Amino acid sequence: MAPPNRNVPPPPDRPTPRMPPWATVLAFVLLLVVNYLLVRTVVTPWLDAPAAVSYTRFKEEVIKGNVDAVYGQGDRLEGHFRKPITWPPPEGERGSEGDGAAKAKAKASPKPAAENGPEGLFGPQEPREVDTFSTTLPYFLDPGLEGLLIEHGAEIRAEPLHETSWTSTLCAFAPAVLLIGAYFWMFRRANQGMGGMGGGMGGVFGLGRSRARRYDQADEGRVTFADVAGIDEAENELVEIVDFLKDPEKYTRLGGSAPKGVLLIGAPGTGKTLLARAVAGEAGVPFFSMSGSEFVEMIVGVGAARVRDLFQQARDNAPSIIFIDEVDSIGRARGAAAVGGSSEQEQTLNQILTEMDGFSGREGIIVLAATNQPDVLDRALLRPGRFDRRVVVNLPDRAGRRAILEVHTRAVPLGPDVDLDQLGQATPGLSGADLKNLVNEAALLAARRDQDSVHNKDFLDALEKIVLGPERPLLLSEADRERIAYHEGGHAILGLVVPGADPVNRVSIVPRGQALGVTYQRPQTDRYNYPEAYLEARIVGMLGGRAAEELVYGTRTTGAENDIEQATELARGMVTRWGMSDALGLVQLSSQRSPYLGGGYARSDSISDATAEKVDAEVARIIGKAYDKAKALLSEHRGALDALVAGLLAHDTLDEAQVLEVTGLPPAPALDDRPTPRGTSS
Repeated sequence: MAPPNRNVPPPPDRPTPRMPPWATVLAFVLLLVVNYLLVRTVVTPWLDAPAAVSYTRFKEEVIKGNVDAVYGQGDRLEGHFRKPITWPPPEGERGSEGDGAAKAKAKASPKPAAENGPEGLFGPQEPREVDTFSTTLPYFLDPGLEGLLIEHGAEIRAEPLHETSWTSTLCAFAPAVLLIGAYFWMFRRANQGMGGMGGGMGGVFGLGRSRARRYDQADEGRVTFADVAGIDEAENELVEIVDFLKDPEKYTRLGGSAPKGVLLIGAPGTGKTLLARAVAGEAGVPFFSMSGSEFVEMIVGVGAARVRDLFQQARDNAPSIIFIDEVDSIGRARGAAAVGGSSEQEQTLNQILTEMDGFSGREGIIVLAATNQPDVLDRALLRPGRFDRRVVVNLPDRAGRRAILEVHTRAVPLGPDVDLDQLGQATPGLSGADLKNLVNEAALLAARRDQDSVHNKDFLDALEKIVLGPERPLLLSEADRERIAYHEGGHAILGLVVPGADPVNRVSIVPRGQALGVTYQRPQTDRYNYPEAYLEARIVGMLGGRAAEELVYGTRTTGAENDIEQATELARGMVTRWGMSDALGLVQLSSQRSPYLGGGYARSDSISDATAEKVDAEVARIIGKAYDKAKALLSEHRGALDALVAGLLAHDTLDEAQVLEVTGLPPAPALDDRPTPRGTSS
């Protein structure tokens, strides 16, 4: 029975707000400004407040007999006009009213005419018809004003024209009250969400809302197992998960339950996220994806609230899948003390542990998580009942790399000379993401060259660009080019004559990245167990560049820095890790850190100084022996070395067939590393 399809839209991603103290002060200032604007433009005209006219204009209207009544208290006068007037007067009429002194003052004013009228906080007022007025008496009281008013029939009263009432007061302050009330309502809602935490901490700002992205089976770009290649063993581990989500009754009828959590472990780029999406695509259930870093915020408790919200969404849409990428960012082992961000990280981890304990396998919720640092995860997170299964996603082998290339070249027109099997053989150690990038870079190179299809040369050039970096247009002298050619030629010749050496695929003296030249060797098969003879052959080949320079020029340069570094690391591993030194025996003297933590060797704390001296002496012995062998072989094949250098100076880059043709040497003989049984009897 297929699970129902619930087309519930995913919650939108909302930014987490911040409200520092200065922002609160700024908000109140803005509220006051908005209140002033509303009172000036809306409330005041609506209440029909009296217009503030000049005393000169008031006296002119009295003389004209246009003042009907005057209401005075102190030095302020209010009243009615018999006929409405326009105030402020238009620009052409400003400065025309009043006596000669007023006109002279207006004429002498440095301000433009538009600014002579009454102004508010935001510039001159717009002219409008008014029938009520207010004015202020000068500090020198006009003794003839009373007689003038009586002479022109104006009524004089003492009570004010407009008495302040609760209605006008409420109208004046209503905008500010409403805005401040709305602000405190939103702030209270946010505090309720943050204080309770049990309600998801969503509040009005959505601080505790999960930011998980939801993918449904109807979405475009649906990923299935057909889009995943090269990691068949990991894919097979997840087939049961898909089967359970499609038909849970098949397992629950016998009392079984699906694993609550599956932890995907692998190096970066191996396809952990792609595999998780393929599980959701095959099962046809909602898929909630979220990175571990998205849970943690500066405010303690936000991460735990988001965990609760994420699991609640999954329950509402069960059966479903939760995928947490980079789970190590919140699942690190808890320490003795937690301060600041560590406290938030631990609360988030504790909530994840609680949520995974709080649902049963019958709910149809499965948690997938991915990490490339499994060693740092908390033990409580890895115990059975939480992450029951651990699926290791390894780098693809040769067949897997070919399958991955087939997936990524579906929409790429390939030339007839492209052999994906050989290309998969030439790319050992590349992950699925690396191979996808290789196909993309090759397609871009072909488009740049105005080709209709992607050829084998495009893939090889793209591989060099990815491994070594883009070409550098260095202006090298002929002497430098020749020295680089001898250096790379030394590597190549030893790759042809040392038994068990990896075949030489390409030799180039074109500067790329930090390298002035490169000799690219590809293994014939993927190796998982390395015999001592193979490791010694690799060290001999690494030292071929320095040996060729010393053989031809009798001097040394800095060009062998990387070769010496790699040879020393390999020789030290033979002595301290793999017990390949008779002087030290089968004792592990160093250990390799987790390859997901950066790799490298770490010296054991129990090694004495005397043992360390022996280790250094054995490493020097192995490298010295390999260097002597490299010089001897190059001296024996000096003619082939000179011929190869001439070809490199002429063409800059030579492929495998051209190298064999120029040198006249056959490929290196295979190393007979088959174990010889001892002590057998008939």
